[in-house]
Amino acid sequence: MRSRRIPLFVASLVAALLTTGAVAVPGAAAPVAPVAPAAVADCSAPAWSSTAVYVGGNLVTHAGASWRAKWWTQGETPGTTGEWGVWERVGTCGGGPTDPTDPPGTEDFPVSQAQFNQFFPNRNSFYTYQGLIDALSAYPGFANSGSETVQKREAAAFLANVSHETGGLVHIVEQNTANYPHYCDRNQPYGCPAGQDQYYGRGPVQLSWNFNYKAAGDALGIDLLNNPSLVATNSAIAWKTGLWYWNTQNGPGTMTPHNAIVNGAGFGETIRSINGSIECNGGNPAQVQSRVDTYLRFTSALGVDPGGNLYC
Repeated sequence: MRSRRIPLFVASLVAALLTTGAVAVPGAAAPVAPVAPAAVADCSAPAWSSTAVYVGGNLVTHAGASWRAKWWTQGETPGTTGEWGVWERVGTCGGGPTDPTDPPGTEDFPVSQAQFNQFFPNRNSFYTYQGLIDALSAYPGFANSGSETVQKREAAAFLANVSHETGGLVHIVEQNTANYPHYCDRNQPYGCPAGQDQYYGRGPVQLSWNFNYKAAGDALGIDLLNNPSLVATNSAIAWKTGLWYWNTQNGPGTMTPHNAIVNGAGFGETIRSINGSIECNGGNPAQVQSRVDTYLRFTSALGVDPGGNLYC
């Protein structure tokens, strides 16, 4: 006896019943598929810290969500590393916001995290955006004085100069190791307690010399004279030393880089204050041009006129 063939519409009806538990009936409202609730994570884990070291499996909370590290990491902000990055989002903490464009505390800084990443596509992971944001509290007037135009110019000028000093935020320490022993001024009463060869260039402005480590550390409340390596191991401290120089030191110039921008002296005077004795007045025009080109690129991205007096 031949088996009876099930009509196609009946088979479809049965499949619908089995998979959705609902049947579309002509003339009736279409059924609504059940929506799975958003995952709510256990947010008892400690808050993420830009200075802490995490290994695979470590849990943290950040921006209203719980995150799990896939491998070793330090200074990489959860929610900014992408699908294939180090942080995996476990779930939402009580329905709070997740994956913000910028981490908390960035509202007044003219450069967003996305712009920062665009400015430094090949940066070393040590130089984190969060580390920079954490450092801002040390000098609240930085990129926060004068008009919006002035604030954007200062942020662009600082980042352009540190980009030049570090090869695009690639280098953490001075590359010429032969220079290392030269940065110990034994005429200082405190000497070089960390060792004669321990005061070489580190960080975004390549802080060097024992007297600069002493002065920066005293200003920031950190013992950098005895612990100079902190400038190469702690992102926020590294950025703070850069902001210390920018906001307080004239260098070879006649004003701080901060005042050069805020008071309208121009980007060229920031170069003079950082490396003017070598680069300015025709000393190394190619290096000056490199700084200016980067500054122009950054100001263009921020949508602001760069101002005058670009050269030194």
